[in-house]
Amino acid sequence: MTVTAAYRFVVLMLWSLAAYGAVSYRGLFWDGASFLVNVLDLGEIHDFYTARAHVDWVTQLPVLLLAELGVRDTRLLAAVYSAALVGLPTALYHLALARTRHDAVQLGTVVAAIAVVYLPTSFFLAGEYNAAFAAALAAMAVTLGQGPWRLADAVLVLALGLLAVRSYESMVYLGPLLAAAIAWSLRRGGEPAARLAVVLAALAFVAAAAVALVTIVDYWSHPHFVKVLSMSFDFWQNLQFVIPLVGLAIAATLAFVRPRFLEGFGPPVVIAIAVFGLVLSPWYRLLDDHSILYPPAHYLARQAAGVLLGLLLVCLWLQSAWRTRPPTVFTALRKPAVAKRMVLAMTALFTAAVVPDIALTGLWTDYLGRMRALVDGRQGIIRAAELPLGDWPDKLFAQDWSLPAVSALVSKVPGRAYVVADKDYRSNPPFDPACGTLPRLAGYGWGK
Repeated sequence: MTVTAAYRFVVLMLWSLAAYGAVSYRGLFWDGASFLVNVLDLGEIHDFYTARAHVDWVTQLPVLLLAELGVRDTRLLAAVYSAALVGLPTALYHLALARTRHDAVQLGTVVAAIAVVYLPTSFFLAGEYNAAFAAALAAMAVTLGQGPWRLADAVLVLALGLLAVRSYESMVYLGPLLAAAIAWSLRRGGEPAARLAVVLAALAFVAAAAVALVTIVDYWSHPHFVKVLSMSFDFWQNLQFVIPLVGLAIAATLAFVRPRFLEGFGPPVVIAIAVFGLVLSPWYRLLDDHSILYPPAHYLARQAAGVLLGLLLVCLWLQSAWRTRPPTVFTALRKPAVAKRMVLAMTALFTAAVVPDIALTGLWTDYLGRMRALVDGRQGIIRAAELPLGDWPDKLFAQDWSLPAVSALVSKVPGRAYVVADKDYRSNPPFDPACGTLPRLAGYGWGK
């Protein structure tokens, strides 16, 4: 496989996964269902958390517009919402791939980010970090382009910066990094209008860091935030993230210690082991009940994934900027044969990461089917404690305070039956008080 063929394959698979996620209504997982019912019930964008509002605006606007036009089919609306949630990061990752496809080392780094940062954390589609991480990678890819700045590219980076201003708290460190890289890129020159847009883009990413910092300070003592911080090091529970991360870490460490390692078949062998482990991950539970693919672990790994993305962005920048007396490892990486092997190895890792993603999506589809059959065949309040939600595979997807929203959305007649957990939500409160309540969805229905 050539580098060009690898690029096309990754793009094709990315968009295929996006389409599968849309028609599987993956946007309803966890917070997504609660966000969607609030949009439909209130008739407005659900941007209760202003620090992430820009991503919410972009992803919820299509649903709101359809609702305003009179669409009442929650099945269609769930598909559109899912498409928006998965389509935005997919488009941005496609942009990053397209801008680096002529530099094998950069392309391999972008593919690595998709395989180790995006796919292992994206089952939680409603998480704004998916768009924030993708925007950061796309902005860096455009920033590291060759030749003078063009106005179109400068405006594109500015738009990404404006999106990032209110996107996710990870911008507290990604924002300054991108701002510095964009400021450095001014040496590329360009027409005055383009240079002005580049300066404004750098300021936008500085603003994104400021908003993230203020948010962190304001919510430092919030019970949800305290809980999130306490789970920062629980990323090890996400096998989809840990397996490729270990493979990358071993290969990178050996390359820095002994750069000639890159010129042999050592790196492909290390990555091949990770690929093998990742492909088999959906079946580990047959050997050990505790070794399972666990969608909620995507949420747990997002912070570690953001740090890893920051490291990959630094590598992209240094590899592009350090041309005079670069480290030996960079010289080795830039050799055509080595760079090509890197791209192919990362493409194999990406392909392996697709396997558990497809497996989980299939299980999610079955879960929604059982939920639809339940609420369409019953009336009134259905106590979650009476259901096998703690058994495999439903335990992968059930979340106590989002159960009413999911059960209402997939019902032919919302309000006839709700699945409700026996909790007061004091021990595990939703971040937004509006979530966890019983949706009305008057006039809506699944397939209506």
